Amino acid sequence: MGKYFDMLMQDVRMREGLTACMNCGVCTGVCPAAEFYDYDPRQIVSTVQTQDDDAIEKLLKSDTIWYCGECMSCRPRCPRANTPGYVIQSLRTLSQKLGFFVESEKGRQQLALKRTIGESILTTGYCVHPKLVKPAMHPEQGPVWEWIYDHDQEVYEQFTSAYQREGEGALRRIDDQSMKELRSIFEVTGGKAFFDHIEECSERKAREMGYPSANDDYFNRVYTANNGEHH
Repeated sequence: MGKYFDMLMQDVRMREGLTACMNCGVCTGVCPAAEFYDYDPRQIVSTVQTQDDDAIEKLLKSDTIWYCGECMSCRPRCPRANTPGYVIQSLRTLSQKLGFFVESEKGRQQLALKRTIGESILTTGYCVHPKLVKPAMHPEQGPVWEWIYDHDQEVYEQFTSAYQREGEGALRRIDDQSMKELRSIFEVTGGKAFFDHIEECSERKAREMGYPSANDDYFNRVYTANNGEHH
């Protein structure tokens, strides 16, 4: 009893985010995600406060903890100075560390984040770069995006002469020394090991789901899956 709670309390966000919840429900009342999903931050905080291992493990393996947009609307509204968004962040991190994230549809999308935003940072120095937003994977960009993607040099040079070149300015190519330092930061802080762990857990789950590995087919399944039950 309480082992997951104790693990959560090792996270500074948890210690700052949960002080004395009185279940008033204000956080749920102002939460944008609660309007669109079966998501109730008040109930999540209440569950965590029980310190019940079975209940918390169920949360860690659920889609629920991935619905939060981390807007932190809850933070200034709480009369007891709690931050349910921080509690959610702590739950997400613990779910990743324990490998529980692969047990839910939305949790499995951590692989997509790692392979898109995560690897973009390590290869380009940017969280998102135009050449990595491939039209086939981003239909939400609309039909014009494919033309922009194919003519990126022509388009972006109208806004910045530094596009994909070393020097100063937006969308410049990050120099090799800076990229080396950036990758070193990820190594030293454990970020690279964390990324590797996401891959390892995803590889295990891919095999459980009948894929030979966490290959492109599994990635595409994870990236596009939506069972329609997230309202």
